[in-house]
Amino acid sequence: MKVRIETVGADEEEEIVVRTRRADARMLRQLELIAQEGKPLLGYHADGSMSPLDLQGIYYFESVENRVFAYGVRDVTELKCRLYELEERFAGTDLIRISKSMILSLGKVERFVPVLGGRIEALLANGERVVISRQYVPDVKRRLGLYAERKM
Repeated sequence: MKVRIETVGADEEEEIVVRTRRADARMLRQLELIAQEGKPLLGYHADGSMSPLDLQGIYYFESVENRVFAYGVRDVTELKCRLYELEERFAGTDLIRISKSMILSLGKVERFVPVLGGRIEALLANGERVVISRQYVPDVKRRLGLYAERKM
């Protein structure tokens, strides 16, 4: 496979052209993520208004009763998407799944504290504490460089 990148002028539209014999699910998922990258993530407020979210201000995303919320510095905003969609959209960033119902911004963690049952508690910069489920602890440790990547 070869990759070719062409720079276009300011008056030309950017585009991605993929030439392939077979478009598999993985390729289509990656292309969808690239296409979403330029779109803002909208938060819906209690008064019915909406605004683009600044990801730098988000501490975590949480799913509660089939609704997803973004917890920021000063406010909580509802999103119109699923937690797994956020996980896919922000793969490769400092956002990481820490339980079935939460995605955490590692950049907002001040310290980690081991707790009973193999879980870890994360103390956030805003003073909140969230628990990293035992199932997700190995992923968090890998992201922090505490585990070597397994070779298969």
